[in-house]
Amino acid sequence: MKLFLCSHFSSVGSLIKEEIENKKVAFIPTASLREGYTGYVGSARKLFKKLGAIVTEIDISTEAYSTIQSVFEDADVIYFTGGNSFFLMDRLRKTGTNGLLKKELANGKLMIGESAGAIICAPSIQYIQQMDEKPEDYSQEDDAGLDLIDFYVLPHYLTAPFKKVTEKIMTEFSDLNLCPINNRQGIVIDGEGSKVICKD
Repeated sequence: MKLFLCSHFSSVGSLIKEEIENKKVAFIPTASLREGYTGYVGSARKLFKKLGAIVTEIDISTEAYSTIQSVFEDADVIYFTGGNSFFLMDRLRKTGTNGLLKKELANGKLMIGESAGAIICAPSIQYIQQMDEKPEDYSQEDDAGLDLIDFYVLPHYLTAPFKKVTEKIMTEFSDLNLCPINNRQGIVIDGEGSKVICKD
């Protein structure tokens, strides 16, 4: 399985530019749709454009399953923006896109997860509730994540405006296998395991 997980994609995406250059990217902004600030979505679009990627933007909360399926099948890279982890996970499970995603990852495609897109890869997303408010229309009976990794990404570690909340999560969930990353770091997961890489 190939994953690149980060806090802030536009800051670190060039670390994996050979995986992105001139590739077809399924760009999923769904997590950001209910957020007040979405500057990171625009900056990610700019970086993909700079790297010559062919981007197809698709909101999994409104598109037909068949459309999502064809976009995922056609893509080389599947990218999830930041935003609200609970809203994103709810829509992934509600639409069956979680199954589509796992199928494409099994075929060797790269998934890039930024912030919420990284958090959802864990076995559960319950640990992030202090950072992300659970939407009123959250329809799942549990807080299961995609269970693609055996650790829990804690993005924006010690960076404004998340300094206090990330410290609190580190303390309160010290029993979890937390992996804190700041906005200049990314986690590469491939057949050889996982490693944190850093932008100078």
